[in-house]
This record gives sequence, C-alpha cells and structure tokens, in this order.
Amino acid sequence: MNAKKPEPVQVIKERRDKALWALVQGVPYISFLGIQFDRKGDELTAILPYAEAHIGNPTLPALHGGATASFLEVTAIIGLGWAILWEEIESGRVDPAEIGPDRLPRLPKTIDFTVDYLRTGLPRDAYARARVNRSGRRYASVHVEAWQDNRARLFAQATGHFLMPARG
Repeated sequence: MNAKKPEPVQVIKERRDKALWALVQGVPYISFLGIQFDRKGDELTAILPYAEAHIGNPTLPALHGGATASFLEVTAIIGLGWAILWEEIESGRVDPAEIGPDRLPRLPKTIDFTVDYLRTGLPRDAYARARVNRSGRRYASVHVEAWQDNRARLFAQATGHFLMPARG
C-alpha cells in the first residue's frame, strides 16, 4: 500500500495565510484604516495600529467613534467571511491555492450593526475578535469585542446581522 505523504505544516499555513490575505484584499477600506489580522488556526485577531488620523478628540486624546465602529464592522465581516472560507477549505470544497486577487470569495453584506462604546478608546493599538453566534444559508449574527491593553477591559463591542453570500 502506497500512502500519500502528508504535506508539511508550513505549506498548509502558507496556503491558509494566502487565502486570508486574499479575503482581506477584497475590502480596500481595510488597508485605508491600516487594519491587520493575526491568524492562529481558525481564530482571528484584528489589529488597528495607532495612527494620528484615528483620533477624533485631540484634547483627550481619544479614538474617533467612526474609526472604532469601522474597525468593529470590518472585524465582524472578515471574521464571518473567514469562518465560511475556513469551513470550505477544511471540507475540501475550496482549494486555498486557487484563491487570489482574481478569484475572491464573496463577503457577507451588513443588514444592521450596533456599537456599544464602553469607555474612551485611548491613543494606542486596538484589538478585536469576532464571534459568530449564528450562521445559516441566508443570515448570520456576529458579536465583536474590542480592547486595548487588557482583554478583560473592553472599550467597545458590537453586534451585527449579515446577509450571507450565495454559495456556489
């Protein structure tokens, strides 16, 4: 019996990172804000590096509410999109090597998005993670939490509802 030798882990990681990169490149606003994503398996952490342009009140100084809301919404959309793409990659329905700038997965569309500003966003890096509460064929619900120095001290959170892209 001639068993197929498993691929090296690094090759698999590189393909997954390339798929995530393609997903992120599908939203130009992400690079405008400077948002980055750190992937560990199927878990994503969004990072909004400090930038002077993100400050809304220079007197405090504090992050602008619009920059915060945009960061949370992008985190929710990419988190949900990645959850869909991850499942398709793991099931073998999608080959991550085929995903690129000319063949991007379709992203969910926002139906509504509610942000809770819990405390002032300080002039430093911010982090966020999305949790998909429900994901069906037509609709999804996602919760996002954002923090800065301490994961337990959120400065904002949001809940969004999304229209799922048609599959196939």
